Amino acid sequence: MQSVMKIYIGFLTEAEPLYVNALVLRRRLLGEEHPDVAISYNNLAGLYYSQGRYTEAEPLYIKALELRQRLLGEEHPDVATSYNNLAGLYKSQGRYTEAEPLYIKALELSRRLLGDEHPDIATSYNNLAVLYNSQGRYTEAEPLYIKALELSRRLLGEEHPNVAISYNNLAGLYYSQGRYTEAEPLYIKALEIAERSLGENHPNTITFRETLQLLRDNYT
Repeated sequence: MQSVMKIYIGFLTEAEPLYVNALVLRRRLLGEEHPDVAISYNNLAGLYYSQGRYTEAEPLYIKALELRQRLLGEEHPDVATSYNNLAGLYKSQGRYTEAEPLYIKALELSRRLLGDEHPDIATSYNNLAVLYNSQGRYTEAEPLYIKALELSRRLLGEEHPNVAISYNNLAGLYYSQGRYTEAEPLYIKALEIAERSLGENHPNTITFRETLQLLRDNYT
């Protein structure tokens, strides 16, 4: 039986020519200056990003961003999405000083366009918190993780998989600081929600279970 990872990699390999063909066809039929072309640039970049092909993904994310800014204007949700995507790429490469202003722009733009009570705002809080956490900037990351968690709980309900992720992320921050007694109940909540909403064998559930056990092995 093939492993899940091998199947996933196979799907990505099969997807590439389809994304490329879609981009070529849209450029030919719609011209370069069309929002759907930006979507194709973004999709192909996302594929390369998921494969770790960062040098190929970067110019495509930049093209998508620039095209959206030109066609849609700066005040558009798709522009915020492009800021987030490019920032995520830079974060994955350890280019934190380049990622931070993009994440901040995405957050500010999303708040202006969507208001503070929107799931995308929780995602933006979380993205910026993850960046700060990666840099060891724990005091800056903590309030953002808390905001993301509170907003997700309020908008999505306690039993949503995204809420489980927020609990897990905040727990991970506390774990990194050695605040094990604060981390453990959050890991437990994340695991319980994931088991109920995703099932016991979902990858997220397995990860939460393993992380909780790792914490217990380290401090008990």
